[in-house]
Amino acid sequence: MAKNKQYILSIDQGTTSSRGVLFDENYEIISIGQNEFTQFFPDSGWVEHDPEEIWTSTLESCRSAIKQSKIDPSQIRAIGITNQRETTVVWDKETGMPIYNAIVWQDRRTSDYCQSLRSLGHESLVNQKTGLLLDPYFCATKIAWILDNVDGAREKANKGGLLFGTIDCFLMWRLSNQKIHSTDATNACRTLLYNIHEGCWDKDLLDLFNVPASMLPEVYDNAADFGVADESIFGSEIAIAASIGDQPSALVGQACFHPGMVKSTYGTGCFVLINTGYEPVKSNNKLLTTLAFQVNGKTCYALEGSIFIAGAAVQWLRDGLKFIESAEQSETLAMKADDSQDVYLVPAFVGLGAPHWDPDCRGALFGMTRNTGPAEITKATLESVCYQTSDLLSAISKDLGESKLSAIRVDGGMAASNWTMQMLSDLVELPVDRPKNLETTALGAAYLAGMQVGFYPPMDEFSDSWQSESQFNSKMKEELRARKLAGWKDAVRRTLSNN
Repeated sequence: MAKNKQYILSIDQGTTSSRGVLFDENYEIISIGQNEFTQFFPDSGWVEHDPEEIWTSTLESCRSAIKQSKIDPSQIRAIGITNQRETTVVWDKETGMPIYNAIVWQDRRTSDYCQSLRSLGHESLVNQKTGLLLDPYFCATKIAWILDNVDGAREKANKGGLLFGTIDCFLMWRLSNQKIHSTDATNACRTLLYNIHEGCWDKDLLDLFNVPASMLPEVYDNAADFGVADESIFGSEIAIAASIGDQPSALVGQACFHPGMVKSTYGTGCFVLINTGYEPVKSNNKLLTTLAFQVNGKTCYALEGSIFIAGAAVQWLRDGLKFIESAEQSETLAMKADDSQDVYLVPAFVGLGAPHWDPDCRGALFGMTRNTGPAEITKATLESVCYQTSDLLSAISKDLGESKLSAIRVDGGMAASNWTMQMLSDLVELPVDRPKNLETTALGAAYLAGMQVGFYPPMDEFSDSWQSESQFNSKMKEELRARKLAGWKDAVRRTLSNN
C-alpha cells in the first residue's frame, strides 16, 4: 500500500466473533481480521462471554487486518467501534480486571427480577423515560445481578471502586490504557438507565435498579473525539473517533438517514430499525423507541424490533443437529424440502423478543410428519426468520399509521441467501434491497469515524454512494401467503408461555 494513503479501522465486536476491518477513502474494504470466541452457557437461559477473551480476540483481529494490508499503523487516520449492545461488563477501577464474565444480551437470568418490577407497576416509568420495556435483554438488571451475586461487589461499587460498561466502553478503556471511560448515546440508551428525552443518565432509574452513578461512563455523540488508542496497542497513537451500537451502525451503513427508511440485519439475531426522525415515536405494539444516531448534538430516533434468534438458528442446524457443515449449505438443503409439508419452527431458544416479549417460552417445532427430515426442518428454520421479520414490519406499520413502507434494506450473513431474501419479500410484500457492500455494520462505524476527522464527506454525500446489488420482489400468491402467515401465528400462539 502507498505510504501516503490513509485508512479507517473499524472494530466490529459481535456476539460470536470480533473483527477488525480496514476501509480506504472510497469505503472499500482493504482487509479483514476475524477471531471467534467462546460462548458460555452456565445455566438454563444464561449466556456469558469472557471479557478478556473479547479483548484478546479484538486485538488479534485488528492486528491481523493491519498485517494483511501491509500498511503502517501510522496510516490509520481513526478508529470507529461498533459492538454487540446490552452485553454488560463490570470491572475493577484500579486493576482494570472484570469481576465477572460479561452477561450477554441474550441472557435471561433476570427474568424474575423484571417480572417483580413489572408487578410493582414500574414498567410505565421505565418505558416513558427510556423507550424500552422491562426485560432481561437490557443492562440494568444485569448490573444489579453482578453487584448482588459477586462477593464484595455491592460494597466496592458503593465506594466508587467498580466501573460498568457496554462492550464499546470496555474496549475503549483497554485501548486507551485505562484513560477513557466513555460510551455513546446509542449504547447508553439500551441500559434502562438513560433518559432518551433529556439525553442523560436518569437518577430515578439509577435508584430503581440500585446502580451507583459512579459506575457509569460519560456519554458522547456517535462521532466524537473520544480520545486515542495508546501507542503500545498498535504501534502508533490512533484517534478513537466513533462509537455506535451494531444495529444503529448498520442503519448508518445502509444510509437510512431519512424518516421512513428501514433496514433489517440478519446476524446472530435479527434487528429491524426504521428511522423516525428527530422526534421519538412511542410504540403501542411493543416495539422499542430507541436512538438511530446522534451527530453534532442532534438525536435521530428509531423504532426497533428485536429478534433474538436468526443466524443462531442456522448455527443450531450446524452444531446441534449436524444437518449441515456450513451455514451456506442451509439454502441448498432448504430447496430440497417437500413443499407439501407445513412445518413451523418457533426459535424461542432464549424466549421471544418483539413484538411478544416473552422471556419464558422456549423453541418448538410444529406440523411434523414421519416424512419430515433435515430438509423440511432447515426450510422451517430459514422461514422462521422471515416470519418474525413480517411480525415486526406489521407492528411498525401499525405504529406509524398512514405511513406505508416502501422497501427494506437488508444486511448480515443470512442476507447473502437468495432463497431466504426471496421468501422474505414474498411474506412481507415489499421490495428487499441487498446492497453491494454487506458489511454495513463495520462500514457505519468506519464512516462516522472518518466523517469526524474529515476523511469522509457529510451524510448526504455518503448516502449518494449507497448501491443495491440485488432487489427481490414478492412473487407469492396471496392465498398461499395468507395460509403460511396464519400457520405461523398459530404456532407462535401455541409457544407463548401464557398459553
